[in-house]
This record gives sequence, structure tokens and C-alpha cells, in this order.
Amino acid sequence: MSFGYEHSSERYDARGGRDYRGGRGPRGGRDRQYDRRDRRGGAPRERREFARVEGDDVDLIDRLHELDGRNYPAYKSVIGDYDYGMYTVHIDRVQSDPYAPPSALRVTADPAKVGIPADLLTTPEQRLAVADFLARTFAERARHSRDISIAKVGQEILERSSATVFANHVELRFQCHFPAQGRTILGHAMAQTADEYLPEIIEATLNFSSEGEEFAAHRDALRKHVETYEDYLALQDVIRERGWIGFINDGAVLVRRSGISDLPLSDAIAFSSPENLRESVQLPHAGEVTGMPVIPGITVIVGGGYHGKSTLLSALERSVYPHIPGDGRELVAMDPSAMKVRAADGRWVTGVDVSAFINSLPDGTDTTDFSTENASGSTSQAAAIAESIEAGSRVLLIDEDTSATNLMIRDERMRALVPANQEPITPFVDRIAGMARAGISTIMVMGGSGDYLDAADRVLLMDHYVCHDVTEQAREVAAAHPRERNDIAEFTHPAPRYPLPLKAHGVKAKTKSRGVDLISLDRADIDLSDVPQIVDPGQTAAIAWAIRSLTDPTRALCLRGKYTVPEGIARLEETIATHGLDALGAGEKPAFLARPRAVDIAAALNRYRTLKVVHAPVGEPAASEPAADAREAHEAETGAAAPSAPSVGSAPSAPSAPSAESAPSAPSSDSAPSAPSPEDAE
Repeated sequence: MSFGYEHSSERYDARGGRDYRGGRGPRGGRDRQYDRRDRRGGAPRERREFARVEGDDVDLIDRLHELDGRNYPAYKSVIGDYDYGMYTVHIDRVQSDPYAPPSALRVTADPAKVGIPADLLTTPEQRLAVADFLARTFAERARHSRDISIAKVGQEILERSSATVFANHVELRFQCHFPAQGRTILGHAMAQTADEYLPEIIEATLNFSSEGEEFAAHRDALRKHVETYEDYLALQDVIRERGWIGFINDGAVLVRRSGISDLPLSDAIAFSSPENLRESVQLPHAGEVTGMPVIPGITVIVGGGYHGKSTLLSALERSVYPHIPGDGRELVAMDPSAMKVRAADGRWVTGVDVSAFINSLPDGTDTTDFSTENASGSTSQAAAIAESIEAGSRVLLIDEDTSATNLMIRDERMRALVPANQEPITPFVDRIAGMARAGISTIMVMGGSGDYLDAADRVLLMDHYVCHDVTEQAREVAAAHPRERNDIAEFTHPAPRYPLPLKAHGVKAKTKSRGVDLISLDRADIDLSDVPQIVDPGQTAAIAWAIRSLTDPTRALCLRGKYTVPEGIARLEETIATHGLDALGAGEKPAFLARPRAVDIAAALNRYRTLKVVHAPVGEPAASEPAADAREAHEAETGAAAPSAPSVGSAPSAPSAPSAESAPSAPSSDSAPSAPSPEDAE
């Protein structure tokens, strides 16, 4: 490549180097820093500490050749910073043995020096999109490497700790396995990785300055990525301005390849909005775009089985995030606070106000402060609804396939057979209209019951994946087949909860995550399988550390019983916005975090079995704290106490990058030891 980097092998002869399969390098393999001799008799051997070194690529290659055949800990002597010309490679942590999590490396560069167009770096949103593009390009180039890897990426554009971009600084964090045979260093093999394989991946990722069709296509792809993200953000602005809660563009590809793949189906039927519902929006890069807005209130999606009802709902569920070019959902957007709620038999519930749906239990349990270690389907879904509203969600997404029937509906015959005073469950159908009047919209798939047709503001029929507006027909059907309505006019927001700090157990704190479904904090597991809008393993890891920050009394952001769930998470969000994901304290330069939504952090916190809550604050937060400022401003303006849940969702309209022009440092008050791997951070 004409990227300005001359491979070390081309310059190595001048330093007396050998072929990678040759001897032990110009110094005969003698290690001048690592002393293997034990001069202390039978005393335990002390671990040797190596000073961080600085050099260039040739120095690194030299050193790796020298280490060939040595014991594995000698690899630590290469920890340091190495100038490769157009960029710098940083070796921050070397794995303790060949079977430990891979070593932690970074590459940094000047955006101008590597040719990233300056007009794509002017706003935090642009820089976030550039960083996402670099992370997925690195991942694609390293896909066939056995030793080099970066955090996996999906179809969503997210803020990630693996890639950060500022006006004058680019940084990529990744892992590299340092090879060995047994515990013997394969220095020549590692030298070849550092001199050939790694530079090839880095240059294919960062080279925007060279001439030729390949590099022109690379620049065009970067620009398209940024423009796609900007159009999504602009669409979110239009949605808010027009009072909608979502939008689906004509031509969107909503169908996925399979239930386990998030990639678009190649021959899928593209979405086409009903003519009477079609609206147009103007976007900065896509221009005029037509499609179907999703209006506030109650939207019911009906149709036969396998005709696309759940596909439409799933597309809205995932479109709280922006998607990459070619995904098919680039211009499908949903209120960022929208929350998919479902039944989850056996889940843990702590101090939740479920009285809107469950009351007058036979044993006299207070359902305004309801806790259980093993919730039923109806109770778990009622808790999920209450928790989502408490966290600030303005839109609920519900699919009958994953819902508790006795919470969703109660037909005439059952009402006649079981008197209301003997039934503690208030069905959702009786509450949905009151919730809509309170500003909480619902989009639901309902193919087996017509009870919701009376309350629906819009009814959409999916027929062979084609969307039809059948609102008027649905009203005619409801009028022709009337049912006794039992709507409850008023809906009261759930009572606020104030999480308490955890008690120390005298054991080493462990913070782990696995995939998108499981978090382990110390000895407690958090099952997230019923929170489907957590889409990236990095989000799960970030949520794990967020919960650690919110509940650990040694951390600055601990709620301490002073803040409600949304208030505490708002403080955390402010810290991340200022200091980036490093502020979560997941170790020194964590490489496997992705920014989650505030409502998903709340959902995970609510499933934490160790969680303890009270319903009144323990003392008052300091007036300088953001939550207190917001509460005092509300009281000054309205003369009333702040509501338990914010009037707007706590999730941002889109992930935002730190606004600073240079990379910030995370606050030291929330720091933690280096995390050895994305799924085993301790």
C-alpha cells in the first residue's frame, strides 16, 4: 500500500534481522531485560515488572524475534507504544499465559493524517458514525484472522468503546493472541503478525488517503455510513416535530432471513404504506421520503398467521436504533423510549407498583409495593409494564404470542362466571384507553381477539406482508358485534422507587456478561432473555457495569436510596455523555462496551435479585446534582412535586458521542481494575 508505511521486513536487513523461520534474531535470542535465574534459593519467585517502552515498529519486531523460545511471561517486556509512521500501535496488556484472554492492544492516529474527510468530523454525531464504520471495517478485515479480533458488531450503529473518533484523534481497541507452543514464546510468529498481518488490517481500516478505486470506494462507503446515520437522526427530529411516535418508509425491507439472523431477506416484499396514511418527509441526504407515520394512541396490528404481523412489530422494536446502509430499515424509526414488554414466568420482581393491573389479592398483599421471587406470566408482564412506564417509556410494544392471556383479555362469559370482586387482575384491555390519555401509547399484535378494536385509534391489517388500513372496517365490526366495555378512565403512574446500596459481602466483586441475555454480578445472575431490545453483547457488558455503578456504595454514582430509578440513570447518562463509556469503570481502556438505552438499564436493574428499594428518599440529594436541579425547576414552575416518572423518555433520540474535541478521561472516582475480557471482567 502507498499508506506511508514500509513493512519492517523491508527495512530489517539493515538491523541484522533473520527470516521469520530462521534463528533467534540478531542478538542470538539473549534476553537483556528478562532474567530467568532465581537467586533467592527456595523463596517464591517475584513477578518481574517491566517498564512501558517506546519505540518504532522495527524495535517491536526486533524484540519479538529476541523473545523466541523464552518463557511466556517475557512477552510482557513488549508492553509499550510503537510508531508505525501513519499510526501508533499500543500494547497495553499482555495475557498472563497462552490460555488466558487475549492481549489488549490499541491503534491511534491523526484523522487528517490518515485521510478521513474533515467534513465528516464536524459534529459528535458524525464522529460517532465514523467510529462505528471503523469498528465494523476492522472486524470485517480481521474476520479470517485466528489471533486478531475486535468487538463484534451487528446491524445497528452504536456508540462503542472499541472505536472512538474526535476531531484530532482516532482510537481503535482490539485483542491479539500472542502465540506460543506450550508456554514457550513463538517470537518469530508474533513478529510476523506485528509486521504483516496487523498492519494489513489497520491499513485496510484507516487508509482514506491513497489513490485508486479501492480507496475511493472506501471513502464513499464511509460517507454513505455517516449520511445514513444523519438521515435517521433527522427523521427522529421530524417524528417529534409532527407529534408522531414512529415512521416506516416505503421500500423498507422488514423481513429478516430467519429467526436467528438479523440480516435482510434478499427477495422480501418491500413495505408499502396504505395510500390514505402516506406522508412525506424531507431528509438532508435521502431527500423526499414517503412512508407511513405511526401515530400516538393505540395501534392494533391484525391479520392471519404468518402474514407479517410480528415482522412489522419487530421492525418497530429494533428501530429505536439506527441501522447501517443496506439493512433495509435505515429509514424506519421509532420513539427511542419504546419498550417491548412480555410475560416472563419465574422472574424476580422487587417493590413494584402493579396495582393498576393486580389488586385485592386473597392473602392481602400490598400490590403498590409488590415483590416476588417467582412471578407468574400475568404478574411478570404487569410488572414489566409498570417498570417501563416508571423508567420513562412512552410507547409499549406487545405481541399476543408472548403475552399472558389473562392479563390481556377477559371475555364476557368469564366476566359473567367470575365476579369482578373475585378477580384480582384488571385486564390490559380495560386500562389501555386510560393509558393513552395519560400519554402512553401502545402498539400491539392481536390476531386472536377483537376486544381491542373498540379502543384502537388505528387498525392495520397485514396480508401477505402488505399493510392495509382497516380502521373503519374494524369500527364497523365492533359496532356490529358490541361488547360491554369496562374502560377505567384514569391511569396513575406507578409509585417511584429508590434503590438502596448493596451491602458488602466480603468477597471479591465480579462483573460478567454473556451474550445479550445474561449478567452475573458477584453471586447473582440477571436474566435478560425477556428484554429483546438489548441487541449487542457490548450493551449487556455496559449494563452490567452500569448496575455496578448504581448499586455499589463505593462508587460515586451509587443511588444510595436518594434517587429514583430514572433519576439515577439520568445521572449515569450525563456522565457517559461527558466522559464516554470508559466512565462506567469497566477497567483500563475497555474494548467491548456499547452504549445501551436508559430504559434497558432500568429493565436489567429491575431483574437484579439483590435489589432492595424504598418508596421514599433516604435524605435529599445535593442541590447541585442534576436530578435535584430538575426536581427543583419542576416545583418552581408548577408549584407541585415532580412526577414519579419523567414526562419524556430517559432514552436519548440516538446514541451521542462525547462532545469534547479530544479524548476525555474517565472520572477516577468510578475507576476499576483492568477487565481481562468482555465476558469475564473482574
